[in-house]
This record gives sequence, C-alpha cells and structure tokens, in this order.
Amino acid sequence: MFMDTDFLKNDEIQLLLEKTVDGDIERNWVPAYHFSILDPDGTRIGVCDLRIGYNDNLYYGGHIGYRIFPEYRGNHYAGKACRLLFELARKHHMEHLYITCNPDNHASRRTCEYAGGKLLEIAELPEENDMRESGESEKCIYEFILKAPDSGCVDGHACTHSHTDIGWASRYEYVGQ
Repeated sequence: MFMDTDFLKNDEIQLLLEKTVDGDIERNWVPAYHFSILDPDGTRIGVCDLRIGYNDNLYYGGHIGYRIFPEYRGNHYAGKACRLLFELARKHHMEHLYITCNPDNHASRRTCEYAGGKLLEIAELPEENDMRESGESEKCIYEFILKAPDSGCVDGHACTHSHTDIGWASRYEYVGQ
C-alpha cells in the first residue's frame, strides 16, 4: 500500500519519511505517511503528513497536515511541502484532497491559497466530531483538484474543463482506498 517517497524533494526542501501508519477501520482512520521537512542542508524545519483515501472525517480533518518551526516560517515551506505531497497523492490515484484549518489561522489559510486550494466553506464541525473536545467548532475547508499522473485530466480523458471548477469535482463519487 505504501510507496517509495525518495522523489519528494525540490531545490528548496526534501520530505524525509519518518513513519507510515496503517488505517484503522474501527476508528475510521485511513493510512498515513508522516514526514520531516528538511532544507537543502538537512536541517529539520518542520513536519507534514498525508492521509490516503476518503471518508467523512477527512472533510473536516483534511488529507494533509503541516507545521513549520517558528524560526523557518515565512518562506512558503508548508505550501511547497503540500505541492510535493500532491505528487504522492496522485500516485495513489487520489483525485482531490482537502486541507482544513481554523478560520483564525491566517498563516495556514495563506498556505492553502499559495498551494492552489479553493475555499469551499467555513464549516461548523458536527457535534460528534472529536476536534470539538479540544474546543474547536469551525474549519475552513479547502479543496485541491489533482490531475492524474501521465494524463491531461483527472479523469484520464482529454481535458476540456477547468480543474478549479468545484461543480465539476462534485459530480463524482469518491470511494476510499
């Protein structure tokens, strides 16, 4: 299920795989990759993770999480890490991702916009959502439409529509891995 991740690098950062976690059907968790974000000198500047698959929890919790250490903020490292993680998600045949953040987290909102996300809504968390236990009540939901690898379009056909058109994306039913 998990793939090689050595390709997750560019001129500015590298994602170093720290661990993988199998999914847990009983807890409604999907498999996940966890990475350190390194600069070109190998200095650890942050962390990120990618959750593989689709379920209702991921709409509110997101497929990608990230944290850049304070002294390295302001360089778009989180957005650049997201773009690398999009490549791994494509290899898992994922067609779209959600990244979520709290409405008052302006830095994370800018990261989502930098990475090409479209704000779908500021959603109230369902009463049964476990994020409420830590005092959270709302999430900004950003969607990212991914093109399939080696194809001109996410659906594998000649591309004749916009990948940022959320109406197009919502016409498909997505099933977990």
